[in-house]
Amino acid sequence: MRDILIASLLTLLPISELRGGIPFLAAKGYSLVLAYPLCVGLNFLVAPLTYVFLTTVHKLFSHMKWYMKLFDAVVMKARHKVEGQVEKYGYWGILLFVAIPLPITGAYTGTLGAWILGLSKRKTMLAVAGGVVISGLIVSAVVALGIEALDIFIKHIGA
Repeated sequence: MRDILIASLLTLLPISELRGGIPFLAAKGYSLVLAYPLCVGLNFLVAPLTYVFLTTVHKLFSHMKWYMKLFDAVVMKARHKVEGQVEKYGYWGILLFVAIPLPITGAYTGTLGAWILGLSKRKTMLAVAGGVVISGLIVSAVVALGIEALDIFIKHIGA
């Protein structure tokens, strides 16, 4: 149960997201059949949670100078990362951005970028959800290939 909790936290953290949760569970011996739906399901929650934050907590803190300085820095990074893809591909750009499992290309940045650009909340959540599904598949495939390659290597060296 502790492993599931840690994987859940990794999945919900902005930096690791699926790139942390799925490999963590696989490393702990859990099947990808369990890891994928658990982590993807949790990562689906990022878009609505981000919107809740932006419409409530953000408004409460927006009068604090230190917060706005930090928030503006985060916003400018997100806008810079997302804007080109959104201008070129629309909501498909958000989906593709979220689908690429690299640092700073997850559900948080995709949702924040869409919010900054004034995109529809509903369409953004659908695009982010599609990106999360694809990202989860990519991460799971990389983990599965890594496990298979490790097994082959271990058998080859006779360990």
